[in-house]
Amino acid sequence: MTTEAATGSLFSAAEFRRRAAAQNPHFAPDDYGDHRLNPDLKDLILQARLRDAAVLVPVVDRGDKATVILTQRTTSLRSHSGQIAFPGGRIDPTDLSPEHAALREAEEEIGLDRSLVEVVGRMPDYVTGSGYRIRPVLSVVRPDFLPVLNADEVEDIFEVPLSFLMDPANHIRESRIWKERERFYYTMPYGERFIWGITAGILHMLYERLYAR
Repeated sequence: MTTEAATGSLFSAAEFRRRAAAQNPHFAPDDYGDHRLNPDLKDLILQARLRDAAVLVPVVDRGDKATVILTQRTTSLRSHSGQIAFPGGRIDPTDLSPEHAALREAEEEIGLDRSLVEVVGRMPDYVTGSGYRIRPVLSVVRPDFLPVLNADEVEDIFEVPLSFLMDPANHIRESRIWKERERFYYTMPYGERFIWGITAGILHMLYERLYAR
C-alpha cells in the first residue's frame, strides 16, 4: 500500500480534483461505462434517437475522507422510480451547457446552491437503453451544504465514501434479460442501499478513468 493510500489522501477532494483535471480529454468512441460489457447491445442502443441529459457527480470535501452525494428517487416517478441516482435531468433549451443543466437540476432536486459547487471536469457520455445521452459533470461540494429535498422527485439523500465507490471489489457484475438478450451491469450494494444501473455504470466509469491502476 502506498503512503498516499495509507493516509487516506488518495480519496480526498483535493486528489479527486487533481485526477479529474488530469484525465485524458479525448474520449474513446467505446467509452460508455458498463456498455462495454455488452458489445452486442451497443449498436441497438446507439440507433435510438437520443435525448440529452446531465447529472452532477458531487464529491463532498470532507478532508481525506471525501464522500459522494446520491439520492433515492421517489416511487411516484414514471421512470427509474425508487432507484439510487445522481442529481440531474434533461438538458433544457435554455441551459447554456451540460454543466449549467447539472447545477440547475441539483439546485431544484436537493437545494444545492451552485455557489457551494466547484465544477472540476466532465466524463464521457453515458448512453442509456431508455434513449438518453447523459453528460456526467464532476464537482467538489463544500461540506456546509444543507439539503432541501424536492419531495416530488427525491425521497432521500445520503453520502457514500468515495473510497468505497472507487474500490473495484465493491463493483459486482450481474445480469438480467433485456429485449430477449442477457445484459450485464454493475451493482454496488452499500448497507441498505442498492446502487445499480446507470448510477453504478457512471461510478464504474469514474473508477476506470480516475483511479484504476
